[in-house]
Amino acid sequence: MDYGKKTILLIDGDENLLAATRELLKKDGYEVFTHKIAFGAPSVIDIIKPDLVLLDINMPGLAGDRLSYLLRSNKMTKDAPVVFYSSNDEDTLRVAVSVNKVRGYIPKGNIFELRKKVQHYLNS
Repeated sequence: MDYGKKTILLIDGDENLLAATRELLKKDGYEVFTHKIAFGAPSVIDIIKPDLVLLDINMPGLAGDRLSYLLRSNKMTKDAPVVFYSSNDEDTLRVAVSVNKVRGYIPKGNIFELRKKVQHYLNS
């Protein structure tokens, strides 16, 4: 692990999105790890200690908003910097951010917005 780079963990059930987003963020100079399911994510976060966790809300098995609640309840992951990265509409995302007490959200689908907001959340 290169400790000079900011580390991002992307949690999403869509393997194609994981691969594409990982490559995009790696090109921007970040070290990017991916995790395909919600289960096991707390352990991965505890091991990697990412600077930012991009978490999809709509995942099979355990939804991302429920996972964010579990992360907040876990002593080892309660301070993980979680941002929802989802295709849900922005009104729904704003409510989810407020209810789940995560840092914010990034809507899927706009690469420019993804890059800008990742940089914002990493610098705030």
